[in-house]
Amino acid sequence: METLTIPKFENEADEANWAYENRDGLATAFLQAAQEGRVRQGTLKARGVTPPTTIRLAPEDISRARTLAERRGLRYQTYLKMLIHEGLEREERLAS
Repeated sequence: METLTIPKFENEADEANWAYENRDGLATAFLQAAQEGRVRQGTLKARGVTPPTTIRLAPEDISRARTLAERRGLRYQTYLKMLIHEGLEREERLAS
């Protein structure tokens, strides 16, 4: 079986696109790993649960996020998390 090499991604959208383009190979690799007993706990489980955070957003902003996330094939919560992460990265680069 061909081994999939997972590249370093610039952002979550690139990662999602890669996963979509390689979905057949990923599914095959997962089934083979499950049959061989090599499936382990995910990274979030290993690190611990991420803490929930509550923020208030205008309904219009949520609607815009839903629309933009749908275009990328993401859930809107994932899309908002991606935007926050990218914004924090950008601010850190500007601050240094």
